[in-house]
Amino acid sequence: MIKFLHAADFHLDAAFSSLSPEQGRERRREQREALKELAAASADCDFVLLAGDLFDSNKVYLDTVEALKECFASMEIPVYIAPGNHDPMREDCPYSREDWGENVHIFTKQEIERLELPGCDLYGAGYTEGNWEPLKDFRVEEEERLNLMLLHSGAEYNPVTVEQILASGLDYLALGHVHDLRICREDYTTYAYPGCLMGRGFDECGKKGFLKVRLSKVACDTEFIPLNCRRYEILDVELEEQADPPEQILEALPTDSSEHIFRIVLHGHCPKPDTEQLRKVLSEHCYAVELLDKTEGSGDLWEGITEDTLRGEVLKELKSRLDAAGEEEQEQILRAAKLIRDLMDGREISV
Repeated sequence: MIKFLHAADFHLDAAFSSLSPEQGRERRREQREALKELAAASADCDFVLLAGDLFDSNKVYLDTVEALKECFASMEIPVYIAPGNHDPMREDCPYSREDWGENVHIFTKQEIERLELPGCDLYGAGYTEGNWEPLKDFRVEEEERLNLMLLHSGAEYNPVTVEQILASGLDYLALGHVHDLRICREDYTTYAYPGCLMGRGFDECGKKGFLKVRLSKVACDTEFIPLNCRRYEILDVELEEQADPPEQILEALPTDSSEHIFRIVLHGHCPKPDTEQLRKVLSEHCYAVELLDKTEGSGDLWEGITEDTLRGEVLKELKSRLDAAGEEEQEQILRAAKLIRDLMDGREISV
């Protein structure tokens, strides 16, 4: 049995353009700090597989280069990298410009390379440009050995098909490019995307991290290890007509909301909320917050009361009863008026 880490899509030095400049700098520092968690998790492993897009672009800060070199050096085990579409293998890329250490092997060509390691064979290829099918007509050379492959692969970059995976003879295919965690098995081949290391937007919500894999010819155990880092989360809040919007939203937020980044989507048939004021209030309770108002303005409950229509006659009767009713009965009449209004407006209701 062999044990290894599988990680991908760090996107180091991402712009974080939706955040303030200072928050963007802080998030990039947090990306560098996250490398320490990755290194610590490798202590009981045989090697590390990194499936591309370690860098968000060719522009990399010296702080990031130093942090990544320190991460690799502290691992003290082999590290294998397959460059991706954000950090393709070219003459002027960070992989070419820097000396990453003796324990780091980078797959530099857009063609399959085989490495004979203790206990397994590792195949891999880097992304350079264009498009190709790395598993087309591929078959491992020694089926009795454990066989792994490392690729940055998506529908538009180095695509692989289920049929090609089945025909490959691989025991484990370590992939990058897809930012969600995906672990699949076809016959005896496990193929997986660990997802991105840290979320960078609301298309990358929830916990992010990497995989620790224990692999033999008869079994593959994959353990997802989430990073202790900020998350992007989308929160749907149904606003009630008579309630206080800030209070309703604050009640819906998790207790650790100050550590995370939220998109709060407001729903409900109620007066339109003051989103700018809400944003000011919520910014004191969240690391960053974005509001999306999908409420439907309630308008005047008694709108149409003067019309010579069924709606007008019903509203007149309810209004006269409301004016003569006590406090408890008034609440019931108001609920009845809202129900009738929604029915007549053609809205879906629940009773």
